[in-house]
Amino acid sequence: MIHPSAVIDPEAKIGENVEIGPFVTIEKDVVIGDGCKIMSGAVICSGTRMGKNNRIFPHAVIGMVPQDLKFKGEYTTCEIGDNNSIREFVTINRGTASKGKTVVGSNNLLMAYVHLGHDCVFGNNIIVSNACQFAGEVEVMDCAVVGGGSLVHQFTRIGSYVMVQGGSRIGKDIPPYVMVGREPASFEGLNLVGLKRRGFDAKQIGEAQEIYKYFYQKPLNTTQAVEAIEAEVPQSELRDSILAFVKSSSRGIIRGAK
Repeated sequence: MIHPSAVIDPEAKIGENVEIGPFVTIEKDVVIGDGCKIMSGAVICSGTRMGKNNRIFPHAVIGMVPQDLKFKGEYTTCEIGDNNSIREFVTINRGTASKGKTVVGSNNLLMAYVHLGHDCVFGNNIIVSNACQFAGEVEVMDCAVVGGGSLVHQFTRIGSYVMVQGGSRIGKDIPPYVMVGREPASFEGLNLVGLKRRGFDAKQIGEAQEIYKYFYQKPLNTTQAVEAIEAEVPQSELRDSILAFVKSSSRGIIRGAK
């Protein structure tokens, strides 16, 4: 169903069983997959590629040009997966020449007033609470939860299965499986509740706890901790995921609580 007050460019590609509410604007060079629902006042801008069964709530703006002075009008995209819930007044900017696209995966919940800057990359099954602000080129990995009102600095990465306390200011990378809180944002231990809910067993949780002792309890810098883990902790998928994240960090990982 398409409301008669909606403005849809004839070049936009609209899938089957798409519901478009009153006063929606859909620009040219937009693709919207089957089963999506675009609610009143939402704006879907040129370059947006949207998968199936997404719900776009009133007055969200998807794929708007970046708020980046380096942007010179180059062709870029905003790519949204399937089964996302994008709530009221969410804004998602498309990419710049840096990466060419902003990406949001599938099965995510972005609550009201969330902003995703240019070239952000979000994975799957992420929950972002109200009024979180993500600067350009932030990466958030699968199954992370970010509490309301959090501010995330450009180029920062948030690892998978992370829990971030509401109101946090994030300027360093957050490695996988941990919980972050206090001011300034600091390591607070494993995200035990989240890991158990996602099916991690006691052995995996114990292994992660042992690994993070090297970073946050032993008198080692990050490089020394990585070397010690590689030498002393048996190889596993979980170990390697943590080490890969830390080794690839350009901003450094968050500090421990004092």
